[in-house]
Parts: sequence; C-alpha cells; structure tokens
Amino acid sequence: MHIGDMVEATGLSHRTIRHYDEVGLLPASTRSEGGFRIYRDSDLQRMLVIRSMKPLGFSLEEMGELLDAVDALAGNPQDTAARAKLDDYIQRASAKRGKLELNLQRADSFIADLRTK
Repeated sequence: MHIGDMVEATGLSHRTIRHYDEVGLLPASTRSEGGFRIYRDSDLQRMLVIRSMKPLGFSLEEMGELLDAVDALAGNPQDTAARAKLDDYIQRASAKRGKLELNLQRADSFIADLRTK
C-alpha cells in the first residue's frame, strides 16, 4: 500500500507517517521505481501499535524499544528479555491508562458541574 492508504487506514497524517519513517520507527518496506513509499500489512500493524502508544505519552525511543521487543518475540517466542520488556510495557501502559481514565472522570464531573450553573 502507498502512504495515502496508510493515512486512510490509521487516521494519521502524511507528515506523521513520513516522520516515523525518517526517525526509523516505520521505514517503508520498499520504494517504487519512482521513489514512493510502499508499505505491507505488517507495516500497518506496526503503525497501529505506534498510534496506540502516542496518546499514552510514550516517547519515540520507547516506541522503538517496544517494537524491537515485539519483533524479537515474533522471531523467537522464547526470548525472555523481550518478554520481560513487553510485560514492562503492559504495566506502564496500564498505569498510563488509569491516569487518563481518572482525568476523564474529572472532566466529566467538571462538565456536569458547569451544566448545573
């Protein structure tokens, strides 16, 4: 698929996808003769992981670290270091989600308070 297809499938902008390519998080699988980025379904799956990490506040470095662990486990499901890294990210993502949930509850309460004024 071309970058426009990735934009449509992920809801991210061309600029964001190009940025992830430039920083090495999601290099295009290949390029056409004209130099256009060409992505595979596996690239789309990686982009969806990246997109999910973004609102949780993970840095680009952390995103790369998690993707490396996922890749390592795909190649060797017995990789204990990669499994430990993945488990760490599960815990961290859960904690970040909890903070977001609390903030949403507070926002809902604030909105309800405003409506009573």
